[in-house]
Amino acid sequence: MTLRHLPLHDGWTLRADSPVPLGLPTGGVPATVPGCVHTDLLAAGLIDDPYLDDNETRLGWIGRTDWTYRTTFDWANDGHDHAALCFDGLDTVATVLLNGTEIGRTANQHRSYRFAVRPLLIEGTNTLDVRFTAPYTYAEELRERLGDRPGAYAEPYAFIRKMACNFGWDWGPALVTSGIWRPVALETWSGPRIASVKLLADLAEDGVPRLAVTLGVDRSGGQALEAVVEVAGERSTLTVLAGQDHATTVLSVPHAERWWPHSHGDQPLYDVTVRLGDHVWQGRTGFRSVALERERFRISVNGEPVFVRGVNWIPDDCFPARLTRRRISDRLDQALAAGVNLVRVWGGGLYESDDFYELADEKGLLVWQDFPFACAAYPEEQPLYDEVAAEARENLVRLAPHPSLVLWCGNNENLEGHADWGWRKELGERTWGYGYYHHLLPAICADTDPTRPYWPGSPYSGSPELHPQDPARGTIHIWDVWNRADYRAYADRVPRFVAEFGFQGPPAHATLRRAVSGPLSPDAPLLAHHQKAEDGNGKLLRGLGDHLPSPGDDFDDWHWLTQLNQARAVAFGIRHFRSHTPYCMGTVVWQLNDCWPVVSWAAVDGDGRRKPLWYALRAVYADRLLVVRDGALHLVNDAAAPWAGTLRLARHGLDGSVLAEEEVLVSTAARSVARVPLPRSVAEPDDRSRELLVARLGEVRAVEFYEEDTRLALPPARYDVTVTESDGEGSGYRVVVTARTLLRDLALFPDRLDPAAEVDEMLVTLLPGESAVFRVTGAVLADPRELGNRPVLRCVNDRSA
Repeated sequence: MTLRHLPLHDGWTLRADSPVPLGLPTGGVPATVPGCVHTDLLAAGLIDDPYLDDNETRLGWIGRTDWTYRTTFDWANDGHDHAALCFDGLDTVATVLLNGTEIGRTANQHRSYRFAVRPLLIEGTNTLDVRFTAPYTYAEELRERLGDRPGAYAEPYAFIRKMACNFGWDWGPALVTSGIWRPVALETWSGPRIASVKLLADLAEDGVPRLAVTLGVDRSGGQALEAVVEVAGERSTLTVLAGQDHATTVLSVPHAERWWPHSHGDQPLYDVTVRLGDHVWQGRTGFRSVALERERFRISVNGEPVFVRGVNWIPDDCFPARLTRRRISDRLDQALAAGVNLVRVWGGGLYESDDFYELADEKGLLVWQDFPFACAAYPEEQPLYDEVAAEARENLVRLAPHPSLVLWCGNNENLEGHADWGWRKELGERTWGYGYYHHLLPAICADTDPTRPYWPGSPYSGSPELHPQDPARGTIHIWDVWNRADYRAYADRVPRFVAEFGFQGPPAHATLRRAVSGPLSPDAPLLAHHQKAEDGNGKLLRGLGDHLPSPGDDFDDWHWLTQLNQARAVAFGIRHFRSHTPYCMGTVVWQLNDCWPVVSWAAVDGDGRRKPLWYALRAVYADRLLVVRDGALHLVNDAAAPWAGTLRLARHGLDGSVLAEEEVLVSTAARSVARVPLPRSVAEPDDRSRELLVARLGEVRAVEFYEEDTRLALPPARYDVTVTESDGEGSGYRVVVTARTLLRDLALFPDRLDPAAEVDEMLVTLLPGESAVFRVTGAVLADPRELGNRPVLRCVNDRSA
């Protein structure tokens, strides 16, 4: 008989099991499953949106309250011998009862659970309760029992296996959730059942694709079982011997094509079917090999080294049950369009949904997956140790089919914390996670998934005996720049691999306008609530340094200049690091996305709008890049073909006049960098404050100034603008800007006129007489001419106009 799967997502109610500061209906609040308490209370109109103004500050009681979810469902005996209630995700500390009888307890958001319930099911109406203990209650009691541990924040997230950033971060609110956050179902069946399928797809030593399939079965009786595996026209029989519950077969799949990151090739994917009697499991995988050279931290796919153009990923919503496949796809498309080829799933968040990894497979985005540990000393005592082992084994199997997943990493910044943040004195002899990162997790990875490399943490230099921030080996994080140094300090080091670095900037104006009521000013209290970094606004202003003028008291100037400075800072670092390829083999920018509307390091803000940083990333993460450094022009070629031609160099006055010109025949091999010394006529200006350098090779252009903007003799901005409707009524606008003077970093912000509007280009520098075309989509404007006016149209030198 076939397995029957009955989703249980309807008819849920939510009630509080301890006093709360609001009146809840006697019969409970209607609840959405999957979901959480916050979203249910919000949907019922009982709390204000925690993402707006400072509403977050009045909702801390939710994480200190016990809650019960209840539903009823009808069941008729279907003749099956077995039944289980299956929870794909419970957040977090729960007791589950069926018809008043406890069937299990949970304490890990990162796991799924199955509870056998056949004897407890009754004909007709059944009642299912899920009682959640307040996360703070559980975590604080365990902290009291095990002894406190140091961390970046005074929150007990290290004492509960739950999304750490749920307790707040320097970019996120403290919204401590409870709820049934992933699907729940009743399954019934007879006979043996497919309990698990692990797929390990890689290449054999001769380069032929192969697939190892490990089948786990749930059965009674001792007879041998046979299953059939099919993939890409290949078929194999797998036998589970009597008395065993697992078996493995390896198939050679010679007709399968290799999967590549999008920067290197195509992404063929193949359906896999496993049949055990009437039970059928279906999945999908791709074939590729992956290797990690540990000292230089160089990732290779199919034997080809990959320069990582990466971004860090945080949970895209504080309430992850709200994430749809469409929203995840949109966010990953934004990464893809910016030239990104790797997304690092950061350790303060989650093992993401199946949708996330499936979409990464399809789009050719490599995934670096942290285990969920971040910025704290984590106890290794029970019950946490066994929970960590269980979640690791489950997620290794769940994610094994995905060719996009190329690295498991033990933690984020905990090795550095132990080395540099004063933890050792505070810890004494107490555990802090060393056993997880250097023993438990590597052992589980080696046993469960030997096809992927494991790295104990980031930053990490390859050995416990080495300082974790050694730039000559492994990965480093660079945060002194944002915290206390000018961004030119990126050029003071040449690391092997930068796994985190970044600079803050505010979100789009429309995002701020939606999230913050009242007047907007940098020091407005409600806006300040959407700046979680310590002295964040002070660092934003100090970070302008001598790069850009002070915005004074003008909010529009503050918003524009701090956004621009974020883009420039990160682009400066990437250009420097990429010019040192192959010594440096990757940059992973902090961060791609936000979980709510906030001033942060993100390139895409909490409402999904692209900040100027996104456009800068697209430019510096392009396959081909021209970088001026140390008296030379570096031709960065990460394309599959050589790059050759006539390099045209011109030294201009700010008025556009040509002061010197040179042409040089150049070439660089595929996936390499070539250094071309700058001729003296263009390398050395007569007047640094009144000149600039333009370099062009083919379609790639670089504009470099010899001096910082605050010391340039920038003219007041003068330009002509024409705005026309494009491609028919209502489909968008074409904005042509023709420079009458030099225009430095021209940008267009159509969201100031229509929150749905987007623009295709930004941060364009024009010489007098040059033109730029901006295409605006998504907008319906009463007066399109406003697209050509300040503060919608900006450049650096418009402040002196």
